Amino acid sequence: MSDTLRPLRVAIVGRPNVGKSTLFNRLVAQKIALVDDEPGVTRDWREGEARLGDLHFTVVDTAGLEEAPDETLTGRMQAQSQTAIAAADLALFMIDARAGVTPADTHFARLLRGFDKPTVLVANKAESHAADPGLLEAYELGFGDPVAISAEHGEGMADLLDALRAADAAVDREAAAADEGPGLRIAVVGRPNAGKSTLINRLLGEDRLLTSDEAGTTRDAIAVDLDWRGHHLRLFDTAGLRRRSRVDAKLEKLAVGDALRAIRFAEVVVLLVDAERPFDRQDLHIADLVEREGRAIVLAVNKWDLVEDRQAMLADLREQASRLLPQLAGVHLVTVTARTGKGLDRLLEAVIATHEVWNRRIPTARLNAWLKGMLERHPPPAVSGRRIRLRYMTQAKARPPTFVAFCSRPDVLPAAYTRYLVHGLRDDFDLPGVPIRLLLRKGDNPYEKKKRGR
Repeated sequence: MSDTLRPLRVAIVGRPNVGKSTLFNRLVAQKIALVDDEPGVTRDWREGEARLGDLHFTVVDTAGLEEAPDETLTGRMQAQSQTAIAAADLALFMIDARAGVTPADTHFARLLRGFDKPTVLVANKAESHAADPGLLEAYELGFGDPVAISAEHGEGMADLLDALRAADAAVDREAAAADEGPGLRIAVVGRPNAGKSTLINRLLGEDRLLTSDEAGTTRDAIAVDLDWRGHHLRLFDTAGLRRRSRVDAKLEKLAVGDALRAIRFAEVVVLLVDAERPFDRQDLHIADLVEREGRAIVLAVNKWDLVEDRQAMLADLREQASRLLPQLAGVHLVTVTARTGKGLDRLLEAVIATHEVWNRRIPTARLNAWLKGMLERHPPPAVSGRRIRLRYMTQAKARPPTFVAFCSRPDVLPAAYTRYLVHGLRDDFDLPGVPIRLLLRKGDNPYEKKKRGR
């Protein structure tokens, strides 16, 4: 057991539009939570590693607290926020100092006291004298002196640090577990209502993420951690990706941008498609985007319980994947039912296997022996009466597998011959379903001169 304490866990709570996500972004020093003037932008809670002065802690951004029936989307958002509060060490209860104390603030102050946790009252938007009456009203809530801040402008952060230190002293924290590292980053992407949040909830064994028949329930790219068969995984739930022509509202554009960032920072992307409408044009567009970003990809076909002739459907899906996604030949295709959890272990097995391929390196000696055989079977064509010579190949990097071939005339080597080499690399070195980069450089074997100079 480590001698150091685990990081303090702080939940930012309050009614909608008081500035919780703005403060979250400032504390983590990144603009990762969506911020908009529209109330209720944040729906699922999200975590980040925060630093304020010399204090390091985990900060949790929560959905705005609103009174609503339990069965509604808003009611389930509030339940998610209450779960986040229960898991935190202390709460930052935020109000809008310019608006003063509202009946909703009073209601949720009573709710917060029921958790019996240290609470720091934060009066946001206090950068002008217009906030003075609201600061006085804040004492009515019974949480002591309010900390006046401006999350947008960074004012009052020193006072907030002092309040956090004082509250931290009242928190009993156990020793930290051994650091497992960031984990394998997996982004779950797809069209709206493909079942991404349902899939992640089933993997976690709890309703961590909001789900709804309403398209667009997920907005932020939410990260959750999962330990599976000795593997530490970090799963990113993302907003549904629609065609650009259909993305018009500002908030949806922000959500789509967040999903695209999740793809760029992922190691493996799970593209979830709907078995009732597989390989929609948008699915193909997303797969192409993932390939261009150089990420590993696994295809998961959801709602498999609704398919009647599964054997015929599976054969048809594999044929379509081969025909429509030639740049990802051999990609793992796994059928799942997110609602029941069927097929999810096979999906994670495919993710781990694809990640291994994405990281694979091939020794230079094997590559050049292979290149010699490929050239003997099918020499490069002559262009304008001059033969093109391929002299040497090496792997420049993995993630994705990237190769460099030294060629006498790289600018005129036909694209068909490059595809011949890429297909050969994929088949002969067992590199299914991951992007392969082949770069052509003019010149001889760059190591030949070194050998001669010895």
